[in-house]
Amino acid sequence: MIFAQQQDGGPLGPEFGKASPIGLLILAVLGVAVIFLGWAFHRRYSRYNRRRIFAEEHGLDVFDKQAVDAAMSEAGLLDRRKEGWL
Repeated sequence: MIFAQQQDGGPLGPEFGKASPIGLLILAVLGVAVIFLGWAFHRRYSRYNRRRIFAEEHGLDVFDKQAVDAAMSEAGLLDRRKEGWL
């Protein structure tokens, strides 16, 4: 009974197992994408958290965007930076 048998004529030679530079490029692009997504999530979550805390302190519905915007604008705390596209 044979459980494992060595293959004859597999991919051997001086070039076997070497990576191409395109692999490094793909890893770099994926790394940049993960960092960008983390940054965008943090920015969005921080804004939501500020709005949630303000709404809870002033007795507003957290999901009523117009009421929270009006109250934050009146208090001078509205973040007027553009909304992200993500």
